[in-house]
Amino acid sequence: MIYFVFLQAFTLANIAIFIPTVVFMAKELTSRGENYSQWYNDIVIKADLAENSAVRGCMVIKPYGYAIWEKMHDALDKMFKETGHQNAYFPLFIPKSFLSREAEHVEGFAKECAVVTHHRLKVAPDGNGVVVDPDAKLEEELIVRPTSETIIWNTYKNWITSYRDLPILINQWANVVRWEMRTRLFLRTAEFLWQEGHTAHATSAEAVAETEKMVNVYAKFARDFMALPVVVGHKSESERFAGAVDTLCIEAMMQDGKALQAGTSHFLGQNFAKAFDVQFSSKEGTLEYVWATSWGVSTRLMGALIMAHSDDNGLVLPPKLAPIHVVMVPIYKSAEEREAILAKMDQIKAECEKEGLTVKIDDRDNLRPGFKFAEWELKGVPARVAIGPRDLAAGMAEVARRDTLTKQTLPEDGLAAHLKALMDEIQENIYRKALDFRAEHTVKVDTWEEFKEKIEQGYFLLCHWDGTGETEARIQEETKATIRCIPMDSFVCEEEGKCVYSGKPSHRRVIFAKAY
Repeated sequence: MIYFVFLQAFTLANIAIFIPTVVFMAKELTSRGENYSQWYNDIVIKADLAENSAVRGCMVIKPYGYAIWEKMHDALDKMFKETGHQNAYFPLFIPKSFLSREAEHVEGFAKECAVVTHHRLKVAPDGNGVVVDPDAKLEEELIVRPTSETIIWNTYKNWITSYRDLPILINQWANVVRWEMRTRLFLRTAEFLWQEGHTAHATSAEAVAETEKMVNVYAKFARDFMALPVVVGHKSESERFAGAVDTLCIEAMMQDGKALQAGTSHFLGQNFAKAFDVQFSSKEGTLEYVWATSWGVSTRLMGALIMAHSDDNGLVLPPKLAPIHVVMVPIYKSAEEREAILAKMDQIKAECEKEGLTVKIDDRDNLRPGFKFAEWELKGVPARVAIGPRDLAAGMAEVARRDTLTKQTLPEDGLAAHLKALMDEIQENIYRKALDFRAEHTVKVDTWEEFKEKIEQGYFLLCHWDGTGETEARIQEETKATIRCIPMDSFVCEEEGKCVYSGKPSHRRVIFAKAY
């Protein structure tokens, strides 16, 4: 990184004051067309969202990135509570024996588990640092939670005795650890933040309804807050959550045509209730096993937000998730101009805040306006307001939109109401753009040759599949494409046909794509 120092002059009490203005000339973002993966990494780092930590595979979420996650957290938390769920917290550590009780579950997570074997350190014999105390070995190893089904169902056993105790509708906000070997900021890290819902029900029908309700909550959040069009559907058997009877998901398309699984909701049947002997007395007086669900989204949503909407100038944020809705940049040459323009901006800011907008006045006096414009554009602030001496005299302000990179000059009177309306317009425009992109990159494919051609070009492929795991595995082996979901909405897929790979009969189309 190189930088230049400019002298910016102000006149105060007839004394000329020169203030060094430091303008950092950072390397431009890699373009999406040149290297999509590097473009993503550049945005995460240069927009101050996150960075790699000293712990391999783990990340530091920086304040600006965490502010976006907090917006997601608050919106989702409100939606969960509106559907009757309560928050609780369960231990980070899980006895190893708990994972052994549900065979499919432990098989699915065994290779990703971090294990605690000792509970104490001691000073090294040579006095150089510390070592694990061999006398502090745990009687039973503890697993750092990769997910909480086992510890929660062991707890639910103490809470449930009768049908009157049901349903239990619990969510927790927590961190989990999955020891990933190939990591990428937000998309796949060894430790990440998420929420996980865990519910218990008296009947299978109630649990299935809960599973569907929560995947639709996720879909509504993605569409309404993230401006992200998603497909709701079932996972194939090979893609299901370990230990689930059925997994529902929301799948989103990124700008490189790859899919990203943005959220999942699982019908667990009675698998975990039987593993932990969680039974209840029914209304009829019989002893029954409880029916279960679990569902979750994580900081992976941050990756989806970046890859679905951003451009070669940086981050593009839907207003509903933007930490700052409007940034205001004063343009001036003298101290008097600066004081007058900032006073006007304070007035406009107060009016905007009454409209529910978050506003930042960038009054840093060591940076040129052009640098500030580029910085806030990189950070994806939905709207920028600039006022110079001529604008002030005319009662006008320049308003720039981040989503379209267009500008217009508007009267200061009524500006706050205009900006409020503009947020809704930007939110809708970002969603519409992503929806149009997905429509343009979704095709029906009926031949294997066309499948191989289109999958390399970055498409969602609506294809017939014979329903066998063997065919699914062969397609993945030959093309790296997987069944992202068996759609429940958005696409009409119920029709007779022949499997695109095997030629065997098929009753519906599924979505194949390469994925993150």
